Amino acid sequence: MWILLVMVGLLLLGVPMMVPLSVGTFFLLFSDFPFLKPELVIQQMIGGLQPVVLTAVPMFILAADIMLKGSTAQRLLDVVERFVGHWRGGLPVTTALGCTLFGAVSGSTQATVVAMGRPLRPRLLEAGYSDKFTIALIINASDIALLIPPSIGMIIYGVATGTSVGDLFIAGIGPGLMILVLFSLYCMWKSWKLGIAPQPKADWPARLKALKRASLPAGFPVIIIGGIYSGMFSPTEAATVSVIYALILEMLIYRGVTLKDLPGVAFSTGLITAVVFILVAAGAGFSWMISFAKIPDAILGGYIPYLSEHALALLAVIAVAYFVGCMFVDPIVVILILAPVFAPAVDAAGLDPVLVGTLVTLQAAIGSATPPFGCDIFTAVAVFRKPYMEVIRGTPPFIALLLLATVLLMLFPQIALFLPSLAN
Repeated sequence: MWILLVMVGLLLLGVPMMVPLSVGTFFLLFSDFPFLKPELVIQQMIGGLQPVVLTAVPMFILAADIMLKGSTAQRLLDVVERFVGHWRGGLPVTTALGCTLFGAVSGSTQATVVAMGRPLRPRLLEAGYSDKFTIALIINASDIALLIPPSIGMIIYGVATGTSVGDLFIAGIGPGLMILVLFSLYCMWKSWKLGIAPQPKADWPARLKALKRASLPAGFPVIIIGGIYSGMFSPTEAATVSVIYALILEMLIYRGVTLKDLPGVAFSTGLITAVVFILVAAGAGFSWMISFAKIPDAILGGYIPYLSEHALALLAVIAVAYFVGCMFVDPIVVILILAPVFAPAVDAAGLDPVLVGTLVTLQAAIGSATPPFGCDIFTAVAVFRKPYMEVIRGTPPFIALLLLATVLLMLFPQIALFLPSLAN
């Protein structure tokens, strides 16, 4: 409790997340284990950055930044609009589907907010949708990027628990598509309620032209998933290939990115990667410290026999813990802290680690757009230049749909496990 109070107090003071993590770690070290050398914690922090699969993180971030600078997002958006724009609620459905597709080629929720939000928000407002609905749709639909591969959250979970990143990638497709359907149905109902007329239907020549323009960007998920499961390359190598593919598309074919743009793109990638890796290192040290102190046993020890016999109850406890945690703290940190806490119970219950990883990633996605500290909320504040309270006003219906998706995933695990079972 003292550690928690110290960390929460530092967070309320507005210090960067790495500080509470590090202070909590050394607070526990010096208060309960003075015989341990601090160098041991430093070694664990460095060790947390050594898994080779973490190399995929900066590669996927770099590929997303290259595409954000170029024309990939607009090409994907055009093809979606040509096919579904004439539906009732076609424009918000286009937004949700566009966010899903860009997430499938970028893996970044914040990049998706920027890439989809800038062109679509003015059009949604012009069509008659309120700003609170528009912004809430963009930031919540962008979170599907955390489930659709490639997913940085799944990479972090795979590193923290030893779960196959490739299996996690493909398991996220089912829940991601389920959320897309739920959002689309809500958008269609909302449009009907508001009486907003659909857009004109595009003819087939326009659709075929848009398909042609988007055919090469659509190759990203094929390369990532197909390459991993065909045995051609590992997740890390797939990330590197995605960077090369993005460079070829944007520099040589579309010519939307020039050599002069690359230093700025690389600098942006470096900043984001540094933040992620500092959090991973601090989280690795904290996770080792609380495991050494047997805090997970103290918290769940008496409940493990019960939870091991009631898998659904354990999944509900995991979902609630990650949901609440991700409301306040960066999802990467929550994953690194809670993974060792629940590991004994998950093992005792015999739960599929891929299912648990997918459920955890879904909670991280919800947390990214949930007040008070969802990272996509602050991205929207910066991109749309709107006050914080205006940005979060329209989020409750979408959060409710995401919680419904959580319940459906717990009740029907095959939503996540069906595709991995086919692949294996």
